Amino acid sequence: MSRLGNLGARLYRGEVGYDFIGKRKIWYGVSILITITAILGLAVSGLNMGIEFKGGAVFTTDTKAKVSVSQAHEDAVAASGHEAIVQELGNGGLRIQITEVDTKKADQIKAQLSEDLGIPEAKINADLVGPSWGEQIANKAWAGLGIFMVLVVVYLAIAFEWRMAVAALIALIHDITITVGVYALVGFEVTPGTVIGLLTILGYSLYDTVVVFDSLKEGTHGITKQTRWTYSEIANRSINGTLVRSINTTVVALLPVAGLLFIGGGVLGAGMLNDISLSLFVGLAAGAYSSIFIATPLVADLKEREPQIKALKKRILAKRAAAAAKGESAEDERDDPTDDLTEPAGAVVGQRRQPGGHGRTPRNRR
Repeated sequence: MSRLGNLGARLYRGEVGYDFIGKRKIWYGVSILITITAILGLAVSGLNMGIEFKGGAVFTTDTKAKVSVSQAHEDAVAASGHEAIVQELGNGGLRIQITEVDTKKADQIKAQLSEDLGIPEAKINADLVGPSWGEQIANKAWAGLGIFMVLVVVYLAIAFEWRMAVAALIALIHDITITVGVYALVGFEVTPGTVIGLLTILGYSLYDTVVVFDSLKEGTHGITKQTRWTYSEIANRSINGTLVRSINTTVVALLPVAGLLFIGGGVLGAGMLNDISLSLFVGLAAGAYSSIFIATPLVADLKEREPQIKALKKRILAKRAAAAAKGESAEDERDDPTDDLTEPAGAVVGQRRQPGGHGRTPRNRR
């Protein structure tokens, strides 16, 4: 068995672990700092909205121009008075994108580009995009996002409970904010492909979160019938038990996206891939982070505000303090025959597992 696979098995069995829940204030602080940076970037730089949202004209040539891409960019800016995006096509032609251009202005720009690029005007194709069309796309995207959020909350509240639904919603908002903030900071163009990528990563983030929640729900069934483990400790084991799986799925998902972003968009110069690949790359990474460091710790915080769970934690801590005062070891304290659960999926770092316990499904002791 590989070293990583062996580690995953040991994490799942509770033989080793990391105290994610105990250090949740650190993760909250890191997330708040990243979120504030993203919001500041959005407020200062704003989003570089594509032509599909702002309206404008796209000029394409089917023959190779007599000037370089950089010179074509200068000519397009001079002819239009607006910033332009120039890309070289596979056949040697050019794609020139200029925002906020109407029909009359587009005809003038086309004529000027024909002269500057040394290409007959008939060989330059002009496509106009109205701003109203982009506004309709934006409105439909926001409506789809709102419906998605509502359905997510309703489903999680029914399948699990409302606290998990709230935690998942906060994690999703966290992922959206970070992804949008990165777009503002790096200045990548926002296109319909960006919106598609954004909606895609929300589904992935939710999937990763639900896996941890399912393990947590199973491990905390009948939790108040025992006095060995707190809710946070069981939540911690749920994270550890699915940690290697989350890492594996995230890395496998990120590799092809990284190829699109860094090789396709960066090395090969296929800039049109950047709009969707950046949202996927940032969103997948943020989704994996939020499911481990945000969603589950938030659930633990919310649950331990309940009177029953709060009282349970108080009894457990009192029992452990009494055992320590008597000089009993932690192992003796856990062998109390009055407990109704085997060791659950929540052992903290350094706590040794009882032999024979699977740590997944609560069951009566014999």
